Amino acid sequence: MREFVYTSQPARVVFGRGALAGLEREIELLGASRALVLSTPDQQAQAQAVADRLGRRAAGIFAQAVMHVPIETARAARDEAARLGADCAVAIGGGSTIGLAKAIALESALPIVAIPTTYAGSEMTPIYGLTEAGLKKTGRDPRVLPRTVIYDPDLTMTLPPGLSMTSGMNAIAHAAEGLYARDGNPIMDLMAEEGIRAMAQALPALHRHAGDAAARGDALYGAWLCGSVLGNVGMALHHKLCHTLGGTFNLPHAEVHTVVLPHALAFNAPHAPQAMARVERALGVAGRASAAAGLFDLVRDVGAPVSLKEIGNLTEPDLARAADLVVSAPYWNPREIGTAQRDDILRLLSDAYHGIRPV
Repeated sequence: MREFVYTSQPARVVFGRGALAGLEREIELLGASRALVLSTPDQQAQAQAVADRLGRRAAGIFAQAVMHVPIETARAARDEAARLGADCAVAIGGGSTIGLAKAIALESALPIVAIPTTYAGSEMTPIYGLTEAGLKKTGRDPRVLPRTVIYDPDLTMTLPPGLSMTSGMNAIAHAAEGLYARDGNPIMDLMAEEGIRAMAQALPALHRHAGDAAARGDALYGAWLCGSVLGNVGMALHHKLCHTLGGTFNLPHAEVHTVVLPHALAFNAPHAPQAMARVERALGVAGRASAAAGLFDLVRDVGAPVSLKEIGNLTEPDLARAADLVVSAPYWNPREIGTAQRDDILRLLSDAYHGIRPV
Protein backbone atom coordinates (compact mmCIF):
# COMPACT_ATOMS: atom_id res chain seq x y z
CA MET A 1 0.00 0.00 0.00
CA ARG A 2 1.28 3.44 -0.88
CA GLU A 3 0.99 5.99 1.91
CA PHE A 4 0.34 9.60 0.93
CA VAL A 5 -1.21 12.91 1.92
CA TYR A 6 -3.39 14.79 -0.56
CA THR A 7 -4.59 18.36 -0.03
CA SER A 8 -6.65 19.87 -2.83
CA GLN A 9 -6.00 23.44 -3.94
CA PRO A 10 -9.09 25.68 -3.74
CA ALA A 11 -9.82 27.25 -7.11
CA ARG A 12 -12.78 27.85 -9.41
CA VAL A 13 -12.22 26.76 -13.04
CA VAL A 14 -14.43 27.96 -15.88
CA PHE A 15 -13.59 26.07 -19.08
CA GLY A 16 -14.99 26.35 -22.59
CA ARG A 17 -15.07 28.32 -25.81
CA GLY A 18 -16.43 31.78 -25.13
CA ALA A 19 -15.86 31.45 -21.37
CA LEU A 20 -14.43 34.97 -21.24
CA ALA A 21 -17.97 36.29 -21.57
CA GLY A 22 -18.53 35.40 -17.92
CA LEU A 23 -15.64 37.50 -16.61
CA GLU A 24 -17.78 40.22 -15.01
CA ARG A 25 -19.84 37.58 -13.19
CA GLU A 26 -16.64 35.98 -11.85
CA ILE A 27 -15.43 39.31 -10.47
CA GLU A 28 -18.80 39.87 -8.82
CA LEU A 29 -18.56 36.43 -7.19
CA LEU A 30 -15.26 37.54 -5.62
CA GLY A 31 -17.00 40.58 -4.16
CA ALA A 32 -14.64 42.84 -6.12
CA SER A 33 -15.41 46.03 -8.00
CA ARG A 34 -12.08 47.51 -9.18
CA ALA A 35 -9.88 45.21 -11.24
CA LEU A 36 -6.33 46.00 -12.30
CA VAL A 37 -5.80 44.29 -15.66
CA LEU A 38 -2.30 42.92 -16.21
CA SER A 39 -0.49 41.88 -19.40
CA THR A 40 2.82 41.98 -21.20
CA PRO A 41 3.47 44.91 -23.57
CA ASP A 42 2.79 42.59 -26.53
CA GLN A 43 -0.66 41.70 -25.18
CA GLN A 44 -1.78 45.19 -24.26
CA ALA A 45 -4.54 45.05 -26.89
CA GLN A 46 -6.01 41.98 -25.18
CA ALA A 47 -5.73 43.72 -21.81
CA GLN A 48 -7.56 46.74 -23.24
CA ALA A 49 -10.31 44.47 -24.58
CA VAL A 50 -10.71 42.97 -21.11
CA ALA A 51 -10.82 46.41 -19.51
CA ASP A 52 -13.42 47.54 -22.07
CA ARG A 53 -15.51 44.48 -21.27
CA LEU A 54 -15.36 45.27 -17.54
CA GLY A 55 -16.22 48.92 -18.03
CA ARG A 56 -16.61 50.63 -14.66
CA ARG A 57 -15.18 47.56 -12.90
CA ALA A 58 -11.77 48.15 -14.52
CA ALA A 59 -9.47 50.25 -12.33
CA GLY A 60 -6.75 50.44 -14.98
CA ILE A 61 -4.19 48.51 -17.03
CA PHE A 62 -0.59 47.60 -16.16
CA ALA A 63 0.98 46.15 -19.33
CA GLN A 64 4.59 45.78 -18.24
CA ALA A 65 4.88 42.10 -17.28
CA VAL A 66 8.14 40.45 -18.36
CA MET A 67 9.81 37.06 -17.96
CA HIS A 68 10.99 35.84 -14.58
CA VAL A 69 9.23 38.72 -12.71
CA PRO A 70 12.05 41.17 -11.91
CA ILE A 71 11.62 42.59 -8.42
CA GLU A 72 11.52 46.13 -9.85
CA THR A 73 8.54 45.31 -12.07
CA ALA A 74 6.75 43.62 -9.18
CA ARG A 75 7.19 46.68 -6.97
CA ALA A 76 5.95 49.00 -9.71
CA ALA A 77 2.84 46.85 -10.21
CA ARG A 78 2.11 46.75 -6.47
CA ASP A 79 2.42 50.54 -6.28
CA GLU A 80 0.07 50.96 -9.23
CA ALA A 81 -2.52 48.62 -7.71
CA ALA A 82 -2.43 50.62 -4.48
CA ARG A 83 -2.59 53.97 -6.30
CA LEU A 84 -5.66 52.90 -8.28
CA GLY A 85 -7.41 51.35 -5.29
CA ALA A 86 -7.68 47.97 -7.04
CA ASP A 87 -9.38 45.20 -5.09
CA CYS A 88 -8.54 42.37 -7.50
CA ALA A 89 -6.16 41.60 -10.36
CA VAL A 90 -7.11 40.17 -13.75
CA ALA A 91 -4.11 38.59 -15.46
CA ILE A 92 -4.47 37.82 -19.17
CA GLY A 93 -1.51 36.09 -20.78
CA GLY A 94 1.03 33.44 -19.88
CA GLY A 95 3.37 32.72 -17.01
CA SER A 96 4.98 36.15 -17.01
CA THR A 97 1.69 37.98 -16.51
CA ILE A 98 0.24 35.52 -14.03
CA GLY A 99 3.55 35.58 -12.17
CA LEU A 100 3.28 39.35 -11.89
CA ALA A 101 -0.25 39.03 -10.48
CA LYS A 102 1.13 36.63 -7.87
CA ALA A 103 3.82 39.13 -6.90
CA ILE A 104 1.10 41.70 -6.23
CA ALA A 105 -1.00 39.21 -4.27
CA LEU A 106 1.96 38.10 -2.17
CA GLU A 107 1.96 41.37 -0.22
CA SER A 108 -1.51 42.78 -0.83
CA ALA A 109 -3.53 39.51 -0.82
CA LEU A 110 -5.56 40.82 -3.79
CA PRO A 111 -7.60 37.98 -5.31
CA ILE A 112 -6.50 36.97 -8.82
CA VAL A 113 -8.63 36.07 -11.83
CA ALA A 114 -6.30 34.34 -14.29
CA ILE A 115 -7.07 34.14 -18.02
CA PRO A 116 -4.33 31.96 -19.55
CA THR A 117 -3.50 32.46 -23.22
CA THR A 118 -0.59 29.99 -23.22
CA TYR A 119 -0.10 26.52 -21.75
CA ALA A 120 2.31 27.47 -18.96
CA GLY A 121 0.09 26.25 -16.09
CA SER A 122 1.12 28.91 -13.55
CA GLU A 123 -2.54 29.73 -12.98
CA MET A 124 -3.07 26.46 -11.10
CA THR A 125 -0.23 26.81 -8.61
CA PRO A 126 0.51 28.67 -5.36
CA ILE A 127 4.12 29.00 -6.57
CA TYR A 128 5.63 32.41 -7.17
CA GLY A 129 9.03 33.49 -8.48
CA LEU A 130 10.93 36.77 -8.24
CA THR A 131 14.27 37.64 -9.82
CA GLU A 132 16.62 39.99 -8.00
CA ALA A 133 20.29 40.66 -8.76
CA GLY A 134 20.38 37.88 -11.32
CA LEU A 135 19.00 35.16 -9.04
CA LYS A 136 15.50 33.76 -9.31
CA LYS A 137 13.94 32.74 -6.03
CA THR A 138 10.74 30.75 -5.78
CA GLY A 139 8.31 30.05 -2.97
CA ARG A 140 4.85 28.76 -2.16
CA ASP A 141 2.11 30.80 -0.56
CA PRO A 142 -1.65 30.18 -0.68
CA ARG A 143 -2.25 33.92 -1.11
CA VAL A 144 -0.89 33.83 -4.67
CA LEU A 145 -3.09 31.00 -5.96
CA PRO A 146 -5.61 32.50 -8.42
CA ARG A 147 -9.14 32.33 -7.03
CA THR A 148 -10.71 31.89 -10.46
CA VAL A 149 -9.24 30.60 -13.73
CA ILE A 150 -11.02 31.18 -17.04
CA TYR A 151 -9.88 28.77 -19.75
CA ASP A 152 -11.17 29.97 -23.12
CA PRO A 153 -9.56 28.11 -26.05
CA ASP A 154 -10.60 30.93 -28.38
CA LEU A 155 -8.02 33.17 -26.67
CA THR A 156 -5.21 30.79 -27.67
CA MET A 157 -6.07 30.66 -31.37
CA THR A 158 -3.55 33.38 -32.19
CA LEU A 159 -0.78 31.93 -30.03
CA PRO A 160 2.20 31.63 -32.44
CA PRO A 161 3.05 28.03 -33.39
CA GLY A 162 6.53 28.21 -31.85
CA LEU A 163 5.25 29.46 -28.52
CA SER A 164 2.44 26.91 -28.61
CA MET A 165 5.01 24.12 -28.79
CA THR A 166 7.38 25.43 -26.12
CA SER A 167 4.65 26.42 -23.68
CA GLY A 168 3.08 22.98 -24.16
CA MET A 169 6.40 21.32 -23.35
CA ASN A 170 6.65 23.56 -20.30
CA ALA A 171 3.33 22.11 -19.16
CA ILE A 172 4.53 18.54 -19.75
CA ALA A 173 7.55 19.30 -17.56
CA HIS A 174 5.28 20.13 -14.64
CA ALA A 175 3.51 16.79 -14.90
CA ALA A 176 6.60 14.71 -15.58
CA GLU A 177 8.37 15.94 -12.46
CA GLY A 178 5.21 15.47 -10.45
CA LEU A 179 5.37 11.73 -11.20
CA TYR A 180 8.52 11.34 -9.09
CA ALA A 181 7.96 14.15 -6.57
CA ARG A 182 8.73 13.34 -2.96
CA ASP A 183 5.18 14.33 -1.96
CA GLY A 184 3.43 12.76 -4.94
CA ASN A 185 0.24 10.76 -4.64
CA PRO A 186 -1.99 8.54 -6.81
CA ILE A 187 -4.37 11.39 -7.70
CA MET A 188 -1.51 13.49 -9.06
CA ASP A 189 -0.16 10.47 -10.95
CA LEU A 190 -3.48 10.12 -12.78
CA MET A 191 -3.66 13.83 -13.57
CA ALA A 192 -0.03 13.93 -14.69
CA GLU A 193 -0.33 11.01 -17.08
CA GLU A 194 -3.58 12.32 -18.57
CA GLY A 195 -2.13 15.82 -18.88
CA ILE A 196 0.96 14.56 -20.70
CA ARG A 197 -1.21 12.39 -22.98
CA ALA A 198 -3.51 15.28 -23.89
CA MET A 199 -0.63 17.66 -24.58
CA ALA A 200 1.43 15.11 -26.51
CA GLN A 201 -1.51 14.53 -28.84
CA ALA A 202 -2.43 18.20 -29.20
CA LEU A 203 1.02 19.56 -30.05
CA PRO A 204 1.58 17.55 -33.26
CA ALA A 205 -1.96 18.46 -34.37
CA LEU A 206 -1.22 22.15 -33.79
CA HIS A 207 2.11 21.81 -35.57
CA ARG A 208 0.19 20.59 -38.62
CA HIS A 209 -2.57 23.18 -38.33
CA ALA A 210 -2.26 26.02 -35.80
CA GLY A 211 -5.93 26.90 -36.21
CA ASP A 212 -7.23 23.51 -35.09
CA ALA A 213 -9.81 24.57 -32.49
CA ALA A 214 -10.24 21.07 -31.07
CA ALA A 215 -6.48 20.69 -30.58
CA ARG A 216 -6.36 24.12 -28.91
CA GLY A 217 -8.98 22.93 -26.45
CA ASP A 218 -7.11 19.68 -25.82
CA ALA A 219 -3.88 21.58 -25.19
CA LEU A 220 -5.55 23.92 -22.72
CA TYR A 221 -7.11 20.91 -20.97
CA GLY A 222 -3.67 19.30 -20.75
CA ALA A 223 -2.18 22.53 -19.42
CA TRP A 224 -4.82 22.67 -16.69
CA LEU A 225 -4.02 19.13 -15.53
CA CYS A 226 -0.25 19.59 -15.73
CA GLY A 227 -0.42 22.89 -13.88
CA SER A 228 -2.58 21.31 -11.20
CA VAL A 229 0.11 18.70 -10.62
CA LEU A 230 2.76 21.37 -10.14
CA GLY A 231 0.45 23.18 -7.75
CA ASN A 232 0.08 20.15 -5.51
CA VAL A 233 3.54 18.58 -5.34
CA GLY A 234 7.14 19.69 -5.10
CA MET A 235 9.69 20.43 -7.82
CA ALA A 236 12.94 18.61 -8.50
CA LEU A 237 16.06 18.82 -10.67
CA HIS A 238 14.38 19.92 -13.89
CA HIS A 239 12.83 23.01 -12.35
CA LYS A 240 16.03 23.83 -10.46
CA LEU A 241 17.97 23.76 -13.73
CA CYS A 242 15.38 25.92 -15.49
CA HIS A 243 15.13 28.46 -12.68
CA THR A 244 18.92 28.78 -12.70
CA LEU A 245 19.25 29.09 -16.47
CA GLY A 246 16.31 31.48 -16.70
CA GLY A 247 16.93 33.68 -13.69
CA THR A 248 20.72 33.93 -13.93
CA PHE A 249 21.27 33.77 -17.68
CA ASN A 250 17.91 35.24 -18.79
CA LEU A 251 17.01 32.36 -21.08
CA PRO A 252 13.36 32.34 -22.23
CA HIS A 253 11.21 30.41 -19.78
CA ALA A 254 9.23 28.04 -21.99
CA GLU A 255 12.13 27.36 -24.34
CA VAL A 256 14.53 26.41 -21.57
CA HIS A 257 11.95 23.98 -20.13
CA THR A 258 11.55 22.48 -23.58
CA VAL A 259 15.26 21.86 -24.07
CA VAL A 260 16.16 20.69 -20.56
CA LEU A 261 13.30 18.28 -19.82
CA PRO A 262 14.50 15.23 -21.80
CA HIS A 263 17.95 15.49 -20.21
CA ALA A 264 16.61 15.89 -16.68
CA LEU A 265 14.45 12.80 -17.16
CA ALA A 266 17.41 10.82 -18.52
CA PHE A 267 19.42 11.82 -15.44
CA ASN A 268 16.67 10.62 -13.09
CA ALA A 269 15.41 7.61 -15.05
CA PRO A 270 17.26 4.85 -13.12
CA HIS A 271 15.90 6.24 -9.84
CA ALA A 272 12.26 6.67 -10.96
CA PRO A 273 11.32 3.72 -13.21
CA GLN A 274 7.57 3.82 -12.49
CA ALA A 275 7.41 7.52 -13.35
CA MET A 276 9.25 6.91 -16.61
CA ALA A 277 6.86 4.09 -17.50
CA ARG A 278 3.90 6.46 -17.07
CA VAL A 279 5.56 9.10 -19.26
CA GLU A 280 6.28 6.51 -21.95
CA ARG A 281 2.68 5.31 -21.85
CA ALA A 282 1.34 8.85 -22.05
CA LEU A 283 3.59 9.62 -25.04
CA GLY A 284 2.63 6.37 -26.77
CA VAL A 285 6.26 5.22 -27.01
CA ALA A 286 6.26 2.37 -24.47
CA GLY A 287 8.42 -0.47 -25.77
CA ARG A 288 9.91 1.74 -28.52
CA ALA A 289 11.75 4.54 -26.75
CA SER A 290 12.59 5.78 -23.28
CA ALA A 291 10.67 8.65 -21.70
CA ALA A 292 13.64 10.96 -22.25
CA ALA A 293 14.15 9.96 -25.89
CA GLY A 294 10.39 10.08 -26.56
CA LEU A 295 10.18 13.64 -25.27
CA PHE A 296 13.27 14.69 -27.25
CA ASP A 297 11.69 13.25 -30.40
CA LEU A 298 8.42 15.06 -29.71
CA VAL A 299 10.26 18.37 -29.30
CA ARG A 300 12.20 17.81 -32.52
CA ASP A 301 9.18 16.67 -34.52
CA VAL A 302 7.07 19.72 -33.67
CA GLY A 303 9.88 22.09 -34.63
CA ALA A 304 10.73 23.31 -31.13
CA PRO A 305 14.35 24.03 -30.07
CA VAL A 306 16.40 21.06 -28.89
CA SER A 307 19.57 22.85 -27.72
CA LEU A 308 20.36 25.62 -25.26
CA LYS A 309 22.74 27.29 -27.69
CA GLU A 310 19.87 28.16 -30.02
CA ILE A 311 17.63 29.93 -27.49
CA GLY A 312 19.72 32.70 -25.96
CA ASN A 313 23.13 34.14 -25.21
CA LEU A 314 24.31 31.29 -22.98
CA THR A 315 27.89 30.26 -23.80
CA GLU A 316 29.55 26.92 -23.19
CA PRO A 317 31.83 28.36 -20.45
CA ASP A 318 28.65 29.52 -18.63
CA LEU A 319 27.66 25.90 -18.05
CA ALA A 320 30.22 25.45 -15.28
CA ARG A 321 28.75 28.37 -13.33
CA ALA A 322 25.23 27.01 -13.86
CA ALA A 323 26.27 23.59 -12.53
CA ASP A 324 27.84 25.22 -9.48
CA LEU A 325 24.65 27.17 -8.75
CA VAL A 326 22.47 24.06 -9.09
CA VAL A 327 24.46 21.89 -6.70
CA SER A 328 25.08 24.68 -4.18
CA ALA A 329 21.36 24.99 -3.40
CA PRO A 330 19.68 21.86 -4.78
CA TYR A 331 16.00 21.00 -4.78
CA TRP A 332 14.99 17.56 -3.53
CA ASN A 333 15.46 15.00 -6.32
CA PRO A 334 15.10 11.21 -6.55
CA ARG A 335 18.78 11.07 -7.55
CA GLU A 336 21.12 13.08 -5.34
CA ILE A 337 22.35 16.37 -6.84
CA GLY A 338 24.81 17.65 -4.28
CA THR A 339 28.35 18.87 -4.85
CA ALA A 340 29.56 15.31 -5.47
CA GLN A 341 27.33 15.17 -8.57
CA ARG A 342 28.55 18.49 -9.98
CA ASP A 343 30.33 16.85 -12.94
CA ASP A 344 27.23 14.79 -13.75
CA ILE A 345 25.13 17.95 -13.80
CA LEU A 346 27.70 19.63 -16.02
CA ARG A 347 27.50 16.71 -18.48
CA LEU A 348 23.71 17.01 -18.48
CA LEU A 349 23.97 20.72 -19.25
CA SER A 350 26.54 20.07 -21.98
CA ASP A 351 24.24 17.54 -23.66
CA ALA A 352 21.37 20.03 -23.45
CA TYR A 353 23.59 22.81 -24.79
CA HIS A 354 24.52 20.81 -27.86
CA GLY A 355 21.12 19.17 -28.36
CA ILE A 356 22.28 15.57 -28.00
CA ARG A 357 19.44 13.04 -28.00
CA PRO A 358 19.31 11.13 -24.67
CA VAL A 359 19.93 7.40 -24.96
